[in-house]
Amino acid sequence: MAQSVGIKDVARAAGVSVGTVSNVINRPDTVATETRARVQSAIDRLGYVRSESARQLRAGRSRIMGLLVLDMGNPFFVDVARGAERAARDAGLGVMVCNSAQSAGEEAEYLSLFAEQRVRGVLLTPADATGRNIETFRRHNIPFVLVDRVAEGTTECSVSVDDVAGGALAVRHLVDAGHRSIAYVSGPPGLNQVRDRRIGALNALAEAGLGPDRLRELPTERLDVAAGRDAGARLLGLADRPTAVFCANDLLALGVLQAMYAAGIGVPDDLAIVGYDDIEFAAAAAVPLTSVRQPAVTMGALAAELLLEETEAEEGTRSHEHRRVVLQPELVVRRSSLSSR
Repeated sequence: MAQSVGIKDVARAAGVSVGTVSNVINRPDTVATETRARVQSAIDRLGYVRSESARQLRAGRSRIMGLLVLDMGNPFFVDVARGAERAARDAGLGVMVCNSAQSAGEEAEYLSLFAEQRVRGVLLTPADATGRNIETFRRHNIPFVLVDRVAEGTTECSVSVDDVAGGALAVRHLVDAGHRSIAYVSGPPGLNQVRDRRIGALNALAEAGLGPDRLRELPTERLDVAAGRDAGARLLGLADRPTAVFCANDLLALGVLQAMYAAGIGVPDDLAIVGYDDIEFAAAAAVPLTSVRQPAVTMGALAAELLLEETEAEEGTRSHEHRRVVLQPELVVRRSSLSSR
């Protein structure tokens, strides 16, 4: 195995002291241009990479921010990560992106890993509905910000969207289009997002003078396309099939759309569909999907900025107060809910 190149090797090759190499890496403005160029040439020629762990020990803090989300297969969370990375990069930090796969157990393992690595802080979309993982992680005194979620019993910062308002937007649109029997393809019942979107849907029905019996829930174990196809098959098997369906996210909605297409059910004439998140695939679907848009990139960026503010407050460079930022959703209407009848 090739021997790793150290800072002494760079100093020897460039004909300078180890301290000068260190200054070129950490404080380049303090080194003469010619010397800096000579050291940089040696670094490039030898392939030297500085030890981040050693630098961390000296500085006493990490340059890595953790991001743990429910499903990196969902483009919504890809956009959240994009926003977080942009804000982190502007601050000279990197982001370690991890996927809990909607599993409380995997979430606990990743949080333990973040604690071992002593990351600067963590952006977290919780999978554990009990809050035990958060409670355990809190003991490590590593700052964290909740993303796309406000967890009961926490005082930490959070950035989320008003999902009650989002659910109401979706179902109000369907009611205004004349639908009086609506299915709600939800997800794991422990997720606050699923619960809040249901509450919003029921609120919209109540506004129209319709009872909660007009909303038929089809729960799913996961929030992906396969679960949506399964829900679509169950929907097709109902004797008294609803005329519209509201899905807790766009992946579920795309799965329902696939099931309807395979069964020869017309969308939107036979069944209107509304999703949630407005991922990129929504507009590109065979039948463009009406969806409730969440500003995912903005959520990621705001969450990262709150985390940076908190870590800088710990260092005494700025003040910080925990706060909950709630963004407003927007309904984007496309063909999947616009019947020609």
